[in-house]
Amino acid sequence: MKIITWNVNSIRLRSRLIYKILELENPEILCLQECKSPTENMPFDIFKPLGYKYSACWGQKSYNGVAFISKIPLDKIEKKDFLKCGEARHISIVARGLTIHNFYFPAGGDIPDSNLNKKFHFKLEYIKEVENYFNKKKPSRSILVGDLNIAPESDDVWDHKKLLNVVSHTPIEVNQLKNLQKTGDWVDVFRKHNPKGKYFSWWSYRSKDWKLSNKGRRLDHIWVSADIRNSTNCYILRSVRDWDKTSDHAPVVAELKI
Repeated sequence: MKIITWNVNSIRLRSRLIYKILELENPEILCLQECKSPTENMPFDIFKPLGYKYSACWGQKSYNGVAFISKIPLDKIEKKDFLKCGEARHISIVARGLTIHNFYFPAGGDIPDSNLNKKFHFKLEYIKEVENYFNKKKPSRSILVGDLNIAPESDDVWDHKKLLNVVSHTPIEVNQLKNLQKTGDWVDVFRKHNPKGKYFSWWSYRSKDWKLSNKGRRLDHIWVSADIRNSTNCYILRSVRDWDKTSDHAPVVAELKI
């Protein structure tokens, strides 16, 4: 099974680019985050001529939003409102006997201090709630994908020392994400296939020349439960970041042996 995760930063604005990715990569399932659209306005019909007849989403006007676009049937669609915050940040489905969780974790604002920044506090609480969920319900034959808004390893950011006090790479966030990973016995598929080297999936729009500066972070992840850890490849579609009117995130692709 080939699966792709992409923070699309508006499904309607990027529908043409989604179509292009589906044509080029031909995944079984595409998982999207930050769709920024109500459920009823998601443009899923556009992709049906390519064979993507199935879809599932939790939409929200202007913010958040997660979705699946699939060639294979999707069953047991569930939307879990972690922390009961009313934000469309999670959806799960079952496909070919696999449970796939699609997440859009909170970004956390700019100040890495829970006492001074409510958004940062919310981010940490959200991750803890997800950890508690998988502690009670141990994942099996499961995949977790999405924009987790944390770059956990030193090689997942352009400068480890300079970003230690920058939200998305602070020790408290990294430790919490790793606790979540350990609790679910999740395997980071990308780092399994690319254990060394700097790799990024996000580059800020603020940079005039993102390729030249290359000040990126690996915020987008694909994890699998230990019982389905066999995979053949995992890579980032870095070139998509250079497409016209694209997202500030690049898609991540995993090829799994199920």
